[in-house]
Amino acid sequence: MLEHLIFDSPLGLLTAVANDAGLQAVYMAEHKRRPAQETMGGRVAAADSAVLGQAAAELAEYFAGSRHQFSVPMAPLGSPFQHRVWAALRAIPFGEVRSYGELAAMLGDKSMAQAVGSANGRNPISIIVPCHRVVGADGALVGYAGGLDRKQFLLELENPAWTGTEALF
Repeated sequence: MLEHLIFDSPLGLLTAVANDAGLQAVYMAEHKRRPAQETMGGRVAAADSAVLGQAAAELAEYFAGSRHQFSVPMAPLGSPFQHRVWAALRAIPFGEVRSYGELAAMLGDKSMAQAVGSANGRNPISIIVPCHRVVGADGALVGYAGGLDRKQFLLELENPAWTGTEALF
């Protein structure tokens, strides 16, 4: 059974969606791949859903600067390859970035950078699965479903000294 929670954040309204297994998605208001609201199940209050309440609380802590890792149970829908990419995203340390090629190398094949980019772009759990930590080979901000201004905001939130290529490891 799906249910969703809408809550405010420094990035605007966020919509968190959960199924019986855990958090399925976090979408921003202008998310490029955001599904129709009616496909997200019934709307609930944070107090009425343990998973959605936990997701909202952990995101509030993240935006306040007191949380660097998330523990909310997750159940995103995706292919086995997408799940491998999303696990690799969670391995990128807070405040650091990686290029698509570096992420592909982490998965064992640097030539898969384009496929990694595609899977990264389909990450349904924004912020919590930190696809914003992936940049172009030259450190440039590229491809973020919530918009590049939000991506820059998140990178600067995690690392106030972030200016681009000098944060690329």
